[in-house]
Amino acid sequence: MDRIRSWFNQVTMSERYSRFMLQPVEDGENHVEVKLSDDATEVEDNDGGSPRFRPAPLRQGRRNLCYLVLGSLLIFFTGCLIGYVSHRTSDVAPDNCSAAAAAATGANAVATGAAAASSDVKPTSRLDVVPTFPSAPPEVQLAWKDITQLLKQKLTSEAFDKTLSDFDLRSRSAGSQEDVHLANRLIEEFKKLDMSPWSDNHYVQLQKPDRERPNRVTFGTSVFEPTGYLAYSAQGKVRGKLVYGNYGRKEDLDVLKSNNVEVGGNVLLLRAGKISFAEQVDNAAKKGASAVLIFPDSDDYKYDMSTPLYGQVHLGSGDPYTPGFPSFNHTQFPPTKSSGLPEIPAQTITANMARTLLGGIGGPEPDASSGFTGGLKSLTYRLGGVENVTVEVNNVLVNTEVHNVFGVIQGFIDPDRYVVLGAQRDAWGQGYAKATIGTAVLLELAKAVRKMVEEDGFRPRRSLIFASWSAGEYGSVGATEWLEGYMSSIDRNVVTYISLDGLVMGLGGVMASASPLLYSLLESTMKETQNPFGSGSVYDLMGRAKWESNTLRPMSIDDPSYPFLTFSGIPSISFHFITPNTEAYTYYGTDLDSKDHLDYKTNHRTNEMTALAAQFAGSMALRLVHDRLLRLDVRRYSIELSRGVGQVYQHVRQHIQAGRLKGVDPNWLFRARGAFQRAAANLNNDKDNTDLEDVEACRVLNNRMMRVEHTLLSPYVTPTETPFRHVLHGRGPHTMASIAASDDMEQLHIQLALVTWTLQGCANAMVGEIWEITGM
Repeated sequence: MDRIRSWFNQVTMSERYSRFMLQPVEDGENHVEVKLSDDATEVEDNDGGSPRFRPAPLRQGRRNLCYLVLGSLLIFFTGCLIGYVSHRTSDVAPDNCSAAAAAATGANAVATGAAAASSDVKPTSRLDVVPTFPSAPPEVQLAWKDITQLLKQKLTSEAFDKTLSDFDLRSRSAGSQEDVHLANRLIEEFKKLDMSPWSDNHYVQLQKPDRERPNRVTFGTSVFEPTGYLAYSAQGKVRGKLVYGNYGRKEDLDVLKSNNVEVGGNVLLLRAGKISFAEQVDNAAKKGASAVLIFPDSDDYKYDMSTPLYGQVHLGSGDPYTPGFPSFNHTQFPPTKSSGLPEIPAQTITANMARTLLGGIGGPEPDASSGFTGGLKSLTYRLGGVENVTVEVNNVLVNTEVHNVFGVIQGFIDPDRYVVLGAQRDAWGQGYAKATIGTAVLLELAKAVRKMVEEDGFRPRRSLIFASWSAGEYGSVGATEWLEGYMSSIDRNVVTYISLDGLVMGLGGVMASASPLLYSLLESTMKETQNPFGSGSVYDLMGRAKWESNTLRPMSIDDPSYPFLTFSGIPSISFHFITPNTEAYTYYGTDLDSKDHLDYKTNHRTNEMTALAAQFAGSMALRLVHDRLLRLDVRRYSIELSRGVGQVYQHVRQHIQAGRLKGVDPNWLFRARGAFQRAAANLNNDKDNTDLEDVEACRVLNNRMMRVEHTLLSPYVTPTETPFRHVLHGRGPHTMASIAASDDMEQLHIQLALVTWTLQGCANAMVGEIWEITGM
């Protein structure tokens, strides 16, 4: 074509011309470069300036006119031929070509420019960059029944054989070489799946034992140097009377008071269980204890009595030395620390060590109804307060680089709305149930969904993010640092967080903790999941009419979903297949969390249970990215809020009637609850009357539902001092539970007003348009 154009110009123009071509330069801008025709003559100005062009002689003739006509005809027929071929190709191209192209485009990362993994994990965290995605939604979508069937076909027990074996390591402590190896392994796997993986790296303070100065417990002539420890304990050496306080719950410490056994200034000996280590130490500190010792009683933990116990005692989540903000390497750290760090030493001891201490503790015997008696045979559980014990804790802080790893399967209609599935990668020891199962499920789910997109025509409306966290054992450090790093945008984009930690603890029952927004999704998933060991569904297994009381548990502070729900306001869920009549997996926090012990708990059906758990988690996730309207049930929150508001109202009314509280009207809180219920009803009515084919209308409704959880975070407390801001599920004086128990009249008055307007603000956020808000 260039030759024809050149010839055409020769016969029609009196002067030769210069072609301008856009050439990219290093700074990314377009640069105009002048390219001269071959026989153009370049002449320099006398002053060395820009070149000028000398016109060529004029050439015309009759013969040239014939050439012009022939050339024009040639160009015309060439254009027609090209147009015909192009049109013909587009007509006969099969539909699956465009689908494959869309699938390939849909697999691009949420973060364009995310670093490819090499032998080391690279710090490339880019969640908020707008990705490329298909410009139009597909016309045909798979039916939900077909999607669940495809998922079930791909997530089989055989599929987990190799993956579970590959991720089963003897050691996987946070920041170790094994931890980094697993991170790189996941990055490589996500790259193979074309999921454009990236990493989010943090430099955190992890507390570990000092090899030069071991922790020590001295009781009479007995000196113990336990192997296990409690991260984030206060350092120091203290001496005091030894007192036995059962599990360290508030009701347990009340038993000590009723028996005239003083806790203040003494060392409290507690058995593990019922509440978290952090809550045990916090309760002891509030009663004035000087130190805490925690042991696994054989009544609760059926294993060797010399087994060391590990854990952490930060009453919070994330790096406690960067509370409320991310521990990126470039962060300017202020001189602050979390208010949840204990100020007293805490240490774990083995059951054998505890036997020695309880054997010489002395003091009164508790009442038989108190529940203080454990499983150590031929031993009287006395309350103590007689003999001295010395506790020495020498743990040290270690600055550690940890890596979170992500991969994404991008949505086709709302790619900027994410459902996050996450699993911690680290553990105190082998961590088979704690970390291996979850990591294997994370990868196999990613493989299954990716194949469904590439091979089976599945087109998720929203994006799925697969996250592997590090330093989970230290209090969801990796996950919380990610939440802190993107606090300003995550709550607006993340639809739900589904935890894959501890999915399999046994068989025969299900235990779950979730935001009320997800109760209906959990229920429907249980109905759709076949009971693998009998007839009916998992819903039938858990008792249909009593499924909530049999399945649901309050979300505790050590639940991996807790910071997502109470810190970031993201609807979250954790679930576990577990042996009936048990509340925990007793091998957590020990070196015994291995395949053999989990096989014992599952009757050697671990792979089957893992496949079932993967199908269960995958079904919930795919429902959230498949449906036009999100499966977030606002009506379930109305029930929870009514219960909380009722407790606060009764408490306030009692103080008003007793004359202790004046100038306060608790009816305002009732009105705010009414506003919430009306807004929830209107939202559900709009859902019922919306054209589901209207993509924009569905997005508006989904945005209204997504606001609910976040607007239940109190705007009147700071994340640095009170990180768990949720008024129902959080911790602090702003919560309804705390208000309903407060006897400080000034604080009660203040917090009542603030929670009222928090609830009213949530109602307003659900309304949609600001001119539709009617007030209280």
